Amino acid sequence: MAASMTPGTGAPPAPGDFSGEGSQGLPDPSPEPKQLPELIRMKRDGGRLSEADIRGFVAAVVNGSAQGAQIGAMLMAIRLRGMDLEETSVLTQALAQSGQQLEWPEAWRQQLVDKHSTGGVGDKVSLVLAPALAACGCKVPMISGRGLGHTGGTLDKLESIPGFNVIQSPEQMQVLLEQAGCCIVGQSEQLVPADGILYAARDVTATVDSLPLITASILSKKLVEGLSALVVDVKFGGAAVFPNQEQARELAKTLVGVGASLGLRVAAALTAMDKPLGRCVGHALEVEEALLCMDGAGPPDLRDLVTTLGGALLWLSGHAGTQAQGAARVAAALDDGSALGRFERMLAAQGVDPGLARALCSGSPAERRQLLPRAREQEELLAPADASLPAGTVELVRALPLALVLHELGAGRSRAGEPLRLGVGAELLVDVGQRLRRGTPWLRVHRDGPALSGPQRRALQKALILSDRAPFAAPSPFAELVLPPQQ
Repeated sequence: MAASMTPGTGAPPAPGDFSGEGSQGLPDPSPEPKQLPELIRMKRDGGRLSEADIRGFVAAVVNGSAQGAQIGAMLMAIRLRGMDLEETSVLTQALAQSGQQLEWPEAWRQQLVDKHSTGGVGDKVSLVLAPALAACGCKVPMISGRGLGHTGGTLDKLESIPGFNVIQSPEQMQVLLEQAGCCIVGQSEQLVPADGILYAARDVTATVDSLPLITASILSKKLVEGLSALVVDVKFGGAAVFPNQEQARELAKTLVGVGASLGLRVAAALTAMDKPLGRCVGHALEVEEALLCMDGAGPPDLRDLVTTLGGALLWLSGHAGTQAQGAARVAAALDDGSALGRFERMLAAQGVDPGLARALCSGSPAERRQLLPRAREQEELLAPADASLPAGTVELVRALPLALVLHELGAGRSRAGEPLRLGVGAELLVDVGQRLRRGTPWLRVHRDGPALSGPQRRALQKALILSDRAPFAAPSPFAELVLPPQQ
């Protein structure tokens, strides 16, 4: 079972188990493949599916013989009845094998690493971590996604850089890894096609929060990458899929356990997502902040998460003796410019004009802003006046209402394929823990449309939580690391 480490303690929590009932070991495959209605009925009634059952279902999804209603019914049965570790492992493997497998030179075997996030507000870690790991000697074939709902997508952020092309074939991915050491690309139809179908169905059948389905979706895409190690950033809090750390830990243990059963070293970091990560939210603004982090500057919470996740990956893949040594190597790559150099090479290799890539990576923050999409207007919000309390301490800036308003302003999409306003976003002008005088600016909104509406302004003002306590140092978003067996 997975071990878990919490900062400040040496004791791992009790191992978690997986949802689903039944005796150990999957049943022997049936000589005759079962029909889909029978499989749905079995899972609906709490039965366990054999390897042949699961592979038969996935094959029907891919070849089109499974009707949409049948796919939705099976997903709901899995959501309600769960899957044990072995069922989840088989589903993950079947999804991974539904399409093309990525193949790399044998010499890269121990160098291949990746990171995945369950989604947050202001989460631009991948933009920084991939080139930083490449600067530390890793190969990072990152297959990423787009934003849906209130969370931003890594691909959308990168596409705010003029010319950046996220569509790359497996052959092109290998060239990118040879040239830059990292690439960030979209999921092609050749890779894990069954997951693409199930992912779309989950979104419209209220089964997004199923642990086995989340696990199989994440790990199937990573299995085809042939990784040495993977770290998953599992968010919890007000703007995350999981509202509390306990639920996030359950997914973390499932990811680690299934990964181990399939020969993939997976560590899962539990990180808080109540406030935005960093100070910027919005596609082009987050690219600017990622560049600032690769300058060796930028918000401390972003740098802390990049170095923590990167340190865990370098340790898991054998590139560092300890997590702390790995984190120090990642920090050095941010400070000495080598991560920024890798980012510039990745941009040029993925379609950005080399002159623009150089200007973005060598320019000042003001110069960078001129090179990226910008919103037409900026509007600042002032801390609400209160005669009885002329100043307060910033207790929290709630991420969810901020993200929802930006979504309304065009920074997010409600359905796949919708165009985005890449310059729309917001900059926090305050840090959690600092003292703030009433009536002073705390948020700058970048918008293309008319002034904020009354409801939008009220929603944003409610996101700012002030208290009368003394100023304090903001805590790190990192809470806990769930590790694979024997690590």
